[in-house]
Amino acid sequence: MVLISQEMRKKAPELDPLRIGTGWKPEDLAKPQIFIESTFGDSHPGSGHLDRLTEAVRKGVYDAGGYGARYFCTDMCDGESQGTDGINYSLVSREMIANMIEIQANATPFDGGVFISGCDKGLPGNLIGMARVNLPSLVVPGGTMNAGPELLTLNELGYYSARYERGEISAEKLAWAKCNACPSCGACSFIGTASTMQIMAEALGLSLPGSALLPAESEELTDVAYRTGKRAVEMALAGVKVSDIVTEKSFENAILVHAAISGSTNTLLHLPAIAHEYGIEIDGDTFDRLHRNMPYVLNLRPAGKWPAEVFCYAGGVPAVMEEIREYLHLDVMTVTGKTLGENLDELKHSGYEEKCSRWLDGFNSRYGLSLTKRDIILSRDNPIGNEGSIAVLKGNLAPEGAVIKHTACPKEMFRAVLKARPFDSEEECLDAVLHHKVEKGDAVFIRYEGPKGSGMPEMFYTSEAISSDPELGRSIALITDGRFSGASTGPVIGHCSPEAQSGGPIALVEEGDLIEIDIPARKLNIIGVNGKECTPEEIESILHERRKRWKPRPLKYKRGVLRLFAEHAASPMKGAWLDYGEQQTGGKQ
Repeated sequence: MVLISQEMRKKAPELDPLRIGTGWKPEDLAKPQIFIESTFGDSHPGSGHLDRLTEAVRKGVYDAGGYGARYFCTDMCDGESQGTDGINYSLVSREMIANMIEIQANATPFDGGVFISGCDKGLPGNLIGMARVNLPSLVVPGGTMNAGPELLTLNELGYYSARYERGEISAEKLAWAKCNACPSCGACSFIGTASTMQIMAEALGLSLPGSALLPAESEELTDVAYRTGKRAVEMALAGVKVSDIVTEKSFENAILVHAAISGSTNTLLHLPAIAHEYGIEIDGDTFDRLHRNMPYVLNLRPAGKWPAEVFCYAGGVPAVMEEIREYLHLDVMTVTGKTLGENLDELKHSGYEEKCSRWLDGFNSRYGLSLTKRDIILSRDNPIGNEGSIAVLKGNLAPEGAVIKHTACPKEMFRAVLKARPFDSEEECLDAVLHHKVEKGDAVFIRYEGPKGSGMPEMFYTSEAISSDPELGRSIALITDGRFSGASTGPVIGHCSPEAQSGGPIALVEEGDLIEIDIPARKLNIIGVNGKECTPEEIESILHERRKRWKPRPLKYKRGVLRLFAEHAASPMKGAWLDYGEQQTGGKQ
């Protein structure tokens, strides 16, 4: 096979001396050249340790006869930006990371690639960029941080903070939680977006089996990085590109795993955006269809009991896949060069389960527990639930859909008629919730927080303030065109589409409107005005009149990437990827 790097050397005589000046040896220039991209940086714990994994990949590449070149595009941390306008940059950062990968990898072609990331937008950004450059390549998931003392995890900070604001705990107790919630590097130790997307990378067949959510500081993860580097060279020499691996069936497998683990609702933004790069259409309806009748088996926070650190101790993604094996497309190819079914069968005879069991014994000794695998990953015959974990609701309030994680929602709110309390920013709404200006039976709206409105930030503090309140958490709903943290729990409905900035019906809601929520029937409707129910025809007429009075708001951001995002972001329920008019011009250019 002719390597593209060697063709490039013939065309650009300056390439060899420039690389020698960078540290390449003359004998390295003829080797398969591997692009090693990571989000390493001092930005947050999810990326602060990735330099170690990068070097392990580089050694694996070298030992397999290749040469690895390191590239970096670090990511931001939603947790560090919560409660500030900094969170508005979160979702658009996914697009910028993908753009930078496209630039880096295509400016000087490589023969293969390894993508190392593990956090909320860094990993989706890498998966989008990976699809665009379409090299023979793999992902190294960045791993998970350990749980803290008393099994404390970062998702509990919102709960501690809301209790402190209400005067229920002392400043000392809040300080203790802050100092112990992140005891190591790695993704936060719950099934938030970071953990979910590591699992999705493996479920898509793009990382080595059993690699998602290994402890970030473990030798096992370092070994995975080394073996990934070696495999990247093998794939480069064979010319197997990611587009030869990823198919619609691969995405269906990932969504089925998402249902089984009660994954983050942000996955409904990321998988459609990744699929878009492969020319595959995935939307909210796809998630809703595949989640129905699926066993939900993973007992991890925030919907479950245990920290994500124990995920790999119970067998990780392969163990979850074994529980839902009958639903999966076992014939899809993976980066191992084998099918998913072959990978799962091979693990059964490799000592993998015994190794995981030893890890679990060590965890139990550390915390004085006696957990078994079945405490963490339940049997498909005795699952936590049988309807997956998310539902996509539609109606005159959300014609394109809105998403709720019903596994984290109180049963009392599965069917409800509530009174609308609209707010045009999260700050206004949070103040009202914390100071008891909302009441039992309210449908609290936060709008103009979608991709075009504000960059689609998380409504984390507001959702935590509601879910941590014993009364409000079971008697009101939060509805928004923004999104939620993977740590969010409670009666929260996000991604309401079309968004308010685009003139979606959420922009037309007025104080006192009656809002119908029906999760089993997948409904989200305005059914009344001023506390009085109306016929569907009457509601349609009322909304028509309101729309004639509605005026678009001036864009919040006048320049920079958030202006770009506001002008070009697709609908939240389509994935909020940057749409430069592909639909009008007939496809990718």
